[in-house]
Amino acid sequence: MAGNNNANVPDTTKPAPLSNSEAFTNKVLKEFGSNVAGPIQVTDYQRQLIQGYFIAIDRALKTAEENRVRKNANNKDHKFDNNDPIGWGTVDLTALALDVVHYARMGLDMMQDNHLSAIPFKNNNKSVTWNDGTVTKMYTVNLMPGYNGIQYIAEKYALEKPVGVTIELVYSTDNFKPLKKNRQNAVESYDFEITNAFDRGNVVGGFGYIEYENPAKNKLVIMTLKDIEKRKPKNAAAEFWGGTVTQWENGKKVEAQTEGWFEEMCLKTIKREVYSAKNMPRDPKKIDDAYQYMKLQETRIAEMQAQDVILANAGQDVIDVGEAQEQPQQPAQPAFLTEGTGQQALNLEGQNQANTQPQKQPETARRGPTF
Repeated sequence: MAGNNNANVPDTTKPAPLSNSEAFTNKVLKEFGSNVAGPIQVTDYQRQLIQGYFIAIDRALKTAEENRVRKNANNKDHKFDNNDPIGWGTVDLTALALDVVHYARMGLDMMQDNHLSAIPFKNNNKSVTWNDGTVTKMYTVNLMPGYNGIQYIAEKYALEKPVGVTIELVYSTDNFKPLKKNRQNAVESYDFEITNAFDRGNVVGGFGYIEYENPAKNKLVIMTLKDIEKRKPKNAAAEFWGGTVTQWENGKKVEAQTEGWFEEMCLKTIKREVYSAKNMPRDPKKIDDAYQYMKLQETRIAEMQAQDVILANAGQDVIDVGEAQEQPQQPAQPAFLTEGTGQQALNLEGQNQANTQPQKQPETARRGPTF
């Protein structure tokens, strides 16, 4: 009887299995340490942020894969299909680990709106080979700060943190008058009046007003519509900035006009300008390696933009880098979260290996690597 009772007692000698987000955190820290300067110490809060990164990145990969499959199915000419599955098994974890650790140390939270977003783009210069010999291209997951993340970074590293920041669009029916500093006016300011709240006309520009404890330091940043449009990507997606979009109607490709989210994109552009180091100077004493890494990433992205790589694909979920080559039809994204038993199914130690052979059908789910 005693033996039967003991059989029902949980075995505490075996460690509890880690959650996928915990396993991801451990793997990222290990990968970072092996590629930078040895083991790295992170705070409990930073570890929590990294676990949140896993959830957000995992969601982004699933969405991108669903869109890839859908777009392939809708392609009239399948030679334009993207036949490289998007999932953890095809992610460049080394590059991702650097992004994850640096941004977590800065304090950016992917679970907060517009703090940090994950955008996978295909790198045609890297590939992964599966057990059956199939070769597919890899994806680099680029982490991009949103406008709330940019605001957070600007205030964290500011030479002097402002007490308030006001950012507004100005429409054709509004009355806006800048009050620049001069002999009669010791504090830079503005007058702003909305004359018709429900029909304000067209956007003609915008402004940002940065306030400090010492009002004499207050700064007014003005952007005309021309200034905003100069910062608009050359091949900006009409779904965001408005314009002409191509869509299918009754089996035919037609062009249509869309308003997109023009006002929201203008507001984001002004926010990026207001919170830039030009208008909100950084404190050299606060600059750390994480901030320097972020600036290097911005430079790398700018170089890609100069090559029209990102710009030409701004409205897509996946961005191609390098010269694309036609590939034979490949299986779709690995199923990578958990096994049916609830045990971990993520093991990036073997991210170049597939655990099962592909089935003989056009879009087959391939089981992905496990942490």
